[in-house]
Amino acid sequence: MIELVPINFDEASEFVRKFHRHHKPSVGHKYSIAAAIDGVIVGVVIVGRPVARRLDNGFTLEVIRLCTTGQKNVCSFLYSAAWRVARNLGYRRMITYILKSEPGTSLVAAGWKALYETPGKSWSVKSRPRVDKHPLQIKILYEAQ
Repeated sequence: MIELVPINFDEASEFVRKFHRHHKPSVGHKYSIAAAIDGVIVGVVIVGRPVARRLDNGFTLEVIRLCTTGQKNVCSFLYSAAWRVARNLGYRRMITYILKSEPGTSLVAAGWKALYETPGKSWSVKSRPRVDKHPLQIKILYEAQ
């Protein structure tokens, strides 16, 4: 049986560092939640303000990292839990992005809806060059509302 357990940002970040396929830990969060089976953490969700400034309206949060060790149903369990917490804190919308190559099954199972595709652009610009540390692929925006 999967159960929710509290986790602090440093512990959640370490879990992401160990197990995430293509992202490093985020730089901050509003809150993080862990899922455990038999007392062993098998997944984490890290929630923060939307990365896209135009979506940061004060009533929207974003799942900025979701990472598991692969056990069945843990992703949808964490997406649902993250949205319940956000609603209870007064937020009206939660979003997340997945790569177009990912199926999104867990999001659909948790009741989230796909909205649109968005290009996976680089954050690097001439005036502020950066090294890209994320996949530059098309992403799909999902929301819970």
